[in-house]
Amino acid sequence: MRVFADSSYWIALLNPHDDLHQKALTLARRFAGHQIVTTEMVLVEILNGFASSGEYMRGKAIQIVDALRSNRQVIVIPQTTHQFENALHRYRRAADKSWSITDCASFDIMEQSSTSAAITHDRHFEQAGFTALLR
Repeated sequence: MRVFADSSYWIALLNPHDDLHQKALTLARRFAGHQIVTTEMVLVEILNGFASSGEYMRGKAIQIVDALRSNRQVIVIPQTTHQFENALHRYRRAADKSWSITDCASFDIMEQSSTSAAITHDRHFEQAGFTALLR
């Protein structure tokens, strides 16, 4: 089974004080051994999320990004101009939504890889027709 992982999952997994930490740990065990898809844009969100959290948590964020990039079970989709253009097109079409450009790129990648579930708490994934497993 292939599942998409959004920044809310990785952040909750990394931060023991996050309200979703225990649920994220449960899902990590559930999807151990499965292929997990994420993106460089999501990795940027992780790093940005810990940018002002002090040296220790910034270091932890760097560690998880490095670990994800070297994990053979995690596919990190690189940011490309084509992907950005597709995401920007979706972003324009969804003017009535509060979807981020990263959300839009994630939705495109999920559709292209026939992935219907995301490990995320972000309700935008449900709005786009996907299953949000951290909700």
